[in-house]
Amino acid sequence: METLVLEAEKSRSSSTARILIADDQADVVEALRLLLKGEGYQAEGVNSPAAALQAVATQDFDLLLLDLNYTRDTTSGLEGLDLLSRIKACNSVVPVVVMTAWGSVELAVEAMHRGVGDFVLKPWNNRQLLEILRAQLEQGASRRRQLQDEERELEDVETVQRGFLPKEIPQLAGYEISSAWLPARAVGGDYFDIEAFSETKLAMSIADVSGKGMSAALLMSNLQAALKATAAEVVPPEQLCVKVNRIIYGNVSPGKFITAFYGMLDGSCNRLVFTNAGHNAPILARRDGSWLRLGEGGAPLGLFPDWNYGRGEVQFAAGDRLVLFTDGVTEASSPDGEEFGEERLVTVLLENRYLSARELQERILAEVAKFSGGRFEDDATLVVVAVK
Repeated sequence: METLVLEAEKSRSSSTARILIADDQADVVEALRLLLKGEGYQAEGVNSPAAALQAVATQDFDLLLLDLNYTRDTTSGLEGLDLLSRIKACNSVVPVVVMTAWGSVELAVEAMHRGVGDFVLKPWNNRQLLEILRAQLEQGASRRRQLQDEERELEDVETVQRGFLPKEIPQLAGYEISSAWLPARAVGGDYFDIEAFSETKLAMSIADVSGKGMSAALLMSNLQAALKATAAEVVPPEQLCVKVNRIIYGNVSPGKFITAFYGMLDGSCNRLVFTNAGHNAPILARRDGSWLRLGEGGAPLGLFPDWNYGRGEVQFAAGDRLVLFTDGVTEASSPDGEEFGEERLVTVLLENRYLSARELQERILAEVAKFSGGRFEDDATLVVVAVK
């Protein structure tokens, strides 16, 4: 009966598993390979850290069985620990079981800290070793399934999130509006929208959710729903922010918040009425080279249950350029860690204020990408409004 149970376990766990054995002693590699082959595993062996790294980088394995002691370091295990760290940097998912003839509590603890699944002393007990490998293979398969589920979930959220953004940017006579949305990950916490209320009036909004990844994307979707339910031509920006703030406050966990800018543009009188809820102040560049920030408003959304927001107004003139942005634009860093910053953004804006909205948007992002080496570490969103 015990034999039948063991055979069933072997059939379930080893039918397609591939295991890499790394040990500088060829006879040890061969002994382990034959043991694993007898259990139905596909086992391959290498005799050096370099060969192990090469194998992990170019092939897929279900488990790694690694010796910690090599010819250049026969007792401390430091060379094996270094190999382990480099392997985990290359593949953090594959389970690793380490072996050593010079075991110690300190070495075992350090190996576990570096991501080892289990620790085996030489000479090994075949039955015990096989039980450890089966357990690690099952855990590895479970982690891979979990990662696949998370990837599918992220893809679904990304699809939904992109659906929140405007598919086409409404335009007003006498104006040109252009936008760019660059999430640093598959999903992000930046948001913008341009909504036309009539042939002469539209609302523009931009927001940045605290945090990153899935939680930020979910909170951003909450903001989008609140704005869609509240925004209307007859609702002034400051009143809209009061209502949206109450909704967001009731749905965020402590410490979470949203910075946002909301403005209503009336093309018939070239006036923008706005409220800024703790967001990066949009920059308005005039044709004559002067500029100002649109900062009137109040606290970020979701921090306080009740907040009376202020209201700002600006009058547009031909040749003006307005730039709305999130901090992913100004906080993009150079290779040595220096941020692009608002000062550089103002300089680029003023030097290129005669460009169209689309050209100016592309120029700004090109300058940021050049400065940062093409690396946007945070979500970056940019909206440019050009007055003709």
